[in-house]
Amino acid sequence: MRQLSPTSNPKVQDEPNMLATLIPKSPTCQQQQQMQNHHNNNNNTTHLSLSLNEAKCIANISFSMVLTGLLLYSRSMISMLFLGHLGELALAGGSLAIGFANITGYSVLSGLAMGMEPICGQAFGARRFKLLGLTMQRTVLLLLVTSCLISLFFWLNMRKILLLCGQEEDIANEAELYILYSLPDLVLQSLLHPLRIYLRSQSITLPLTCCAAVSILLHVPINYLFVSILKLGIKGVALSAVVTNLNLVWLLIVYVVVSGTHKKTWPGISRECFQGWNSWKTLMNLAIPSCVSVCLEWWWYEIMILLCGLLVNPHASVASMGVLIQTTALIYIFPSSLSFGVSTRVGNELGAGNPRRAKLAAMVGLCFSFVFGLSALAFAVSVRNVWASMFTLDGQIIALTSAVLPIIGLCELGNCPQTTVCGVLRGTARPKLGANINLGCFYLVGMPVAVWLGFFAGFDFKGLWLGMLAAQGSCMMTMMFVLARTNWEGQALRAKELTDSDSGEEKNLMEEEEQEEEGFLGSCATKEGSV
Repeated sequence: MRQLSPTSNPKVQDEPNMLATLIPKSPTCQQQQQMQNHHNNNNNTTHLSLSLNEAKCIANISFSMVLTGLLLYSRSMISMLFLGHLGELALAGGSLAIGFANITGYSVLSGLAMGMEPICGQAFGARRFKLLGLTMQRTVLLLLVTSCLISLFFWLNMRKILLLCGQEEDIANEAELYILYSLPDLVLQSLLHPLRIYLRSQSITLPLTCCAAVSILLHVPINYLFVSILKLGIKGVALSAVVTNLNLVWLLIVYVVVSGTHKKTWPGISRECFQGWNSWKTLMNLAIPSCVSVCLEWWWYEIMILLCGLLVNPHASVASMGVLIQTTALIYIFPSSLSFGVSTRVGNELGAGNPRRAKLAAMVGLCFSFVFGLSALAFAVSVRNVWASMFTLDGQIIALTSAVLPIIGLCELGNCPQTTVCGVLRGTARPKLGANINLGCFYLVGMPVAVWLGFFAGFDFKGLWLGMLAAQGSCMMTMMFVLARTNWEGQALRAKELTDSDSGEEKNLMEEEEQEEEGFLGSCATKEGSV
């Protein structure tokens, strides 16, 4: 697939692969820009036309990611339906295992993989194509090593951990069966996350959606085969998820090979990925804060479920929290997909040395985020009286869910912009700043407010979600302040240093980020002192 205008490298000008014409391709932002320039006679391009063109670029990436997210969301729903068909014990054990896997495994791998996003996005913009392939190899190695540690310390000992936490033995046994048969999924996730980011960094998103659609279409018959025909029970549900991810991985690999996407960016499996301490250091400096940021958000909801068990009506509160978390997960697909698009565009433009275009991408993405936030609020308010009845007939659960849905809508007014700015921070290779903001806003602001309102001020279940509202509101304001203070010319220079790291031209980016954070905190202190 051609993602840039033809280069001077004669090796790139290969004969087109005949099979590649059968594969769906996403029009790249570079191609869209060329078409736009043709109509604007180059010199007469207005700011409005640039903004519209940028909106098309972001929409092209984000829309496909929304479809992919909805498909993957439907996969989890299908698995839950088959678990429910097996009975209450299997549903409880499977749900517990999935929650445990999310906390100890999937959130960690997803967060670590985010570390390659700024490197790949900026490298593609800088036309450092080889760096994309090397970074993906390093990330896969990092995730595989992490998967081994997760397996040894957590998943293989899950039954003991659950029993120590006071879970019933029969539920712990069912959960252990599910998690043991899910072990291969850690390896597949270690390949899947880097593959998706590798393609997304090149604005290749439509093939991701098509491959996900094929794998999800096969997910139902695979579940039926393992659960209903082979009678594998909860083991069959776990194996079905593994096989579905395996299908998605090999479909993506086949696409990359057949389409020729790898020709410019894949140097082959090389010893270079083991070499270069500076390159590994840069990746780790980006991966670890990204992991912390993702885990802080994922773990918040698990803590909320635990707190629900301490409320006046724990059974109804926990059940309602489960419904609401599924609802927020559905809504979150939209701002998270937007953040992926914004991160890609910001990274590409900074890598290409276009700080003004990077800033424009951030501003256009922010405008989209406010539209998403208002839409989410309207959705939550409009369905508040009917949504819970789709999951249960229990009157208490329906009442709790209906009362909290408008609060969730208000949360999304803050969540959509702050998630988009998180994408900007990833695109500018500043994940540590995002992690610090999440830590401060969610755990130093939101959590105390939630505990006080829920347990001491008489708000009960509503109080926990009002704490979430406080966290999202403070996070949005802080993120907006950071975005307003961003030095885009300075970020373009940092992008050059980042993409030159394999050539020995890297400087310590973390020191610069720490200096920026100190300046940010100092300006906050000055601002507080002047009030």
